[in-house]
Amino acid sequence: MIKINEHYLKLKSSYLFSEIAKRVSAYQTQYPNQKIIKLGIGDVTQPLTKTCIQAFHKAVDEMAHEHTFKGYGPEQGYLFLREKIAAFDFQKYGADISPDEIFISDGAKCDTGNIQEIFSENTCVAIPDPVYPVYLDTNVMAGRAGMFDGQRFERIVYLESTKENNYIPSLPQKPVDLIYLCFPNNPTGSTITKPMLTSWVEYARENHALILYDAAYEAFIRDDSLPHSIYEIPGAKEVAIEFRSFSKTAGFTGTRCAYTVVPKQCMAYDNQAQPHSLHALWNRRQTTKFNGVSYPVQRAAEAIYTEEGQAEVKHIIDGYLANAKIIRDSLTDIEYHYVGGDHSPYVWVYTGTDSWEFFDLLLRKAQVVCTPGEGFGMCGRGYIRISAFNHIENVQEAMQRIQRALS
Repeated sequence: MIKINEHYLKLKSSYLFSEIAKRVSAYQTQYPNQKIIKLGIGDVTQPLTKTCIQAFHKAVDEMAHEHTFKGYGPEQGYLFLREKIAAFDFQKYGADISPDEIFISDGAKCDTGNIQEIFSENTCVAIPDPVYPVYLDTNVMAGRAGMFDGQRFERIVYLESTKENNYIPSLPQKPVDLIYLCFPNNPTGSTITKPMLTSWVEYARENHALILYDAAYEAFIRDDSLPHSIYEIPGAKEVAIEFRSFSKTAGFTGTRCAYTVVPKQCMAYDNQAQPHSLHALWNRRQTTKFNGVSYPVQRAAEAIYTEEGQAEVKHIIDGYLANAKIIRDSLTDIEYHYVGGDHSPYVWVYTGTDSWEFFDLLLRKAQVVCTPGEGFGMCGRGYIRISAFNHIENVQEAMQRIQRALS
């Protein structure tokens, strides 16, 4: 008799964004002539830049000729891209990351989910609340979460991010093994300072813990005093793995390209407390289960690091941040408390009501789609997330509708 992994039965019946899509579809079916503006899911609306497309086309043309054709590439990614990433994204900020510590992948979502495979089932996991659902769900699937008590999972250590702590969680009150952090944060849009991030690195070093640092929105940072990478913090290479993505920075949501940094100094331990290289373990996992990102996609990603590519990407991100300012200003006008949107494409809005009811209200009265905060955890109750990923005309119209609906 074939049996299932029963930890899957502990998951909520529907992934957050699947539930949103279902509700929007039902409304659209009932009111087919209504124009719905989506400021919910974090999918970009601007196309790939001219420089990326040119590199993409050139690489596709190479695939049509025997002398330039590429078959299986290295599972870790082509060196031409890894060298650019090391220089532009890390060494530029004083972080000593080498190309062979970088693993190219098809998405930060995949990597943040897959990385937990190499850790023990008995690992004590600390996860922020509210949080990107993938961190929690993949650990539930792996059996690390324990039973669900109707509110939370018994074995997960929840790091609460609330108005009272400016949406920056405090250090755990007890030793934990694995810590998920995300800055600029999804969903709150909050950022972390270097002194605050230093305290997390010091905690991890003292407790032989590991930080999984999701920096998918790093390119939205506009304050030079804020860390772009956890590796700007001394000692972080021993206790942190960092995830990055080209999805939100360069429009690769449909093209799929990201990367994960696993420093060679980074260790985890067996049952006899002997250290083992996480770099070697992740490399072993990837060579077994992953065949790499396609050559044309990696050439398109490489083009981001040209002078033209850097300017194009900055222009796109500036546009999304301008959208976020429209959202922030509109919420200020109607006196709603919010955070984020200054170094992030997300604005976290306090509504004081049930977040799914507020979602339905905005859909019904304003025909605007947001994301209910409750979908990100208990601390998201009474909040919604509004995304700046849309065209400026749609954002302006959406916020005018929201102001009318809530006035």
